[in-house]
Amino acid sequence: MRIQSKAMLALVAVLIFASAALAQRGQRGGAAAPPPPPVPHDPKDLNGVWTRQSRVLTMSNETPPMTAWGKARFDAAKPVYGPRAVPGGLGNDPVMTCDPLGMPRNLFLEVSIYPMELLQTPKRTLQFFEWAHAYREIWTDGRELPKDPDPRWMGYSVGRWEGDAFVVNSLGFDERTWLDHFGNPVSGQAKLEERYRRADRDTLELTMTLDDPKAYTKPWVSEKKIFRLDPKREIEELFCVPTENDAFNKRVRDPGAGVVR
Repeated sequence: MRIQSKAMLALVAVLIFASAALAQRGQRGGAAAPPPPPVPHDPKDLNGVWTRQSRVLTMSNETPPMTAWGKARFDAAKPVYGPRAVPGGLGNDPVMTCDPLGMPRNLFLEVSIYPMELLQTPKRTLQFFEWAHAYREIWTDGRELPKDPDPRWMGYSVGRWEGDAFVVNSLGFDERTWLDHFGNPVSGQAKLEERYRRADRDTLELTMTLDDPKAYTKPWVSEKKIFRLDPKREIEELFCVPTENDAFNKRVRDPGAGVVR
């Protein structure tokens, strides 16, 4: 309800400002006001709460061919979202049992609804996600990626600057995660590169490359993800609580799919 109310207020504001702008333009005889000058910003300052604007809910709409292992994992996945959606009670999305979303899934659908926050320190950058109140560490102290790390939901990440781009390299992902809500797979052999660039004060751009030879026959390059700075937003406490989730499944999700437990 809170989200719907905000959306309604936003729509009203757009209509009001649009009407005012049209009226002012008419009073000036059609002359358009010059765009405001860009606000100065430090391109290497990524601190702040960011909300994703892009609506592509995976790496990109161009899914690379899958290996036999990847196809078997994909076929076994029963998402409750997208063209292969099944009724909620019949799905097996890990999120339905409060498993962590992991990476890079945290950067897709959930961030388009819930924001993320970046907090830079001298030795690491912390990335907080409102969904499930999760966070990841991106080490910036010059260390190398480990050769054979234990699997992690978020992977193991190190970051560095290349010009005005903050480049994050990660590996060591847990194969229990899904890449996205569609059930695309990710394996323990995956290597992920993220490139963050602050285009202006209010805009953060992100492109990603996933190289996962166990799941896909070639690297998967993302479309450009756009985030907007939301300085008045705070990361709220939002957990997936197993007891509440189980109660919802018993009362709503499973009966809706005809599942009896």
